[in-house]
Amino acid sequence: MEIASFFSGAGGLDLGFTNAGFKMVFANDNWEGCWETFEKNHGISINKKSITELNPDEIPEVIGFIGGPPCQSWSLAGAMRGINDSRGRLFYDYIKLIKAKQPLFFLAENVPGILSPTHYSEFLKILEAFKQIGYNVSYKLVDAKYYGIPQERKRVIIVGYHEKIGKTFEFPPASLRLFTLKEAIGDLPTPISAKEKNKTNKNLPVSNHEYMTGGFSTIYMSRNRVRAWNEQSFTIQAGGRHAPLHPQAPKMKFIEQNKREFIKGKEYLYRRLSVRECARIQTFPDDFIFYYNDIADGYKMIGNAVPVKFAEVIARKIMTDLKNTKPKDNVLVKNTESRENQEINNYPSLPSFA
Repeated sequence: MEIASFFSGAGGLDLGFTNAGFKMVFANDNWEGCWETFEKNHGISINKKSITELNPDEIPEVIGFIGGPPCQSWSLAGAMRGINDSRGRLFYDYIKLIKAKQPLFFLAENVPGILSPTHYSEFLKILEAFKQIGYNVSYKLVDAKYYGIPQERKRVIIVGYHEKIGKTFEFPPASLRLFTLKEAIGDLPTPISAKEKNKTNKNLPVSNHEYMTGGFSTIYMSRNRVRAWNEQSFTIQAGGRHAPLHPQAPKMKFIEQNKREFIKGKEYLYRRLSVRECARIQTFPDDFIFYYNDIADGYKMIGNAVPVKFAEVIARKIMTDLKNTKPKDNVLVKNTESRENQEINNYPSLPSFA
């Protein structure tokens, strides 16, 4: 089943869908910093235009669209400009392409801030726009830690099924099995620090196993940034300076409201998680290599990604739903050259996700 990816970045969402049995045939992102990483790991060329410049004719006929429109304008940590920010309006460019191509399903991912009182009315307009172009829409605020991811990561997931399918997406049940930092990164050796000006070391014994150096801001020091080995990580963010601290260090000492300190005599234990440690926490495999000169770009690609195994859980549910969908108005045969797209009901049973 062939799909197209938008706002692709390094391709965490893409890898999860690929692992679930989908085939990525088109990807788009206009950030130069992710191009080499995406193309070398996924084996396809990435369309480098802004989504605002994309012509629907450039996109092949596919069964699904996946993507996460930029979250900065919706984030509670940002200026909260929402639709008044050009990045916030990219949601509607995504909708325009979906309207033009009419895939059987789409997925959109964004931050919890899109559900805040400031943005909720606009969020409802976005849902209504999806419905107006022919989709039954489901959305949910989910925490990836309940889906096999060793971090607390709350995100809004929107899934739409074309109304011709005759069903609505139902989110997979959460799991009580929580994975820890020890399981995720406990076997990694000690990383090395980035070079001067936080440039990459390259050719490391463990790929991307290097960490950003430099001071910690007042905001960073306003709360504890250490999680223990037996806990889940804080959310992996897109900025290296905001990366959580390694669990080898004791939790930071409370001084007063909005002020923490490193434990005296233990300061040497406090370092940011390495790029590879962040990738592990985002469930990227170790053979997925991130290419960059500035280490900040490595953290950015990883922090902006959808955790691979979480994406796979969602993708497997969509795959199962499509397998169990009976052709209606020839909807499952839509100008595709791939035999697999024409014979969805003949797919073998999928293995359960672990």
